[in-house]
Amino acid sequence: MKKYIYIPLAALALYSCDSNTYAEIEADVPPVDTIAITTYQANVKAIIDNNCVSCHSDGGQASFRDLTTYAGVVDAVQNAQLLDRIQRQNGEPGQMPTTGRMPQGNINIILQWNTDGLPEQ
Repeated sequence: MKKYIYIPLAALALYSCDSNTYAEIEADVPPVDTIAITTYQANVKAIIDNNCVSCHSDGGQASFRDLTTYAGVVDAVQNAQLLDRIQRQNGEPGQMPTTGRMPQGNINIILQWNTDGLPEQ
């Protein structure tokens, strides 16, 4: 009786096996140019507007660093430590925004935008 149990189990195990070539496996990976790129207009602008512009605009307490434009935000990323400041923990000197750390998801979007080359659109 035990022999008859092993035969269906062996058949099931063999039936479950799958064989793929490297070409078939690679075909499932999308080409790099079809993967979504994080852009300023689509992803970053709303985060900056909601977390930074109240201070970093004309009339704001930090108007010396204007973050109301694409060029201003790019300059802040490249020359003004924006990436460092948004990653600081609450209470650390220079942490931005001063009202409290942004959600990590928003920070990750800005970091990915930098990694993607800071595209506007």
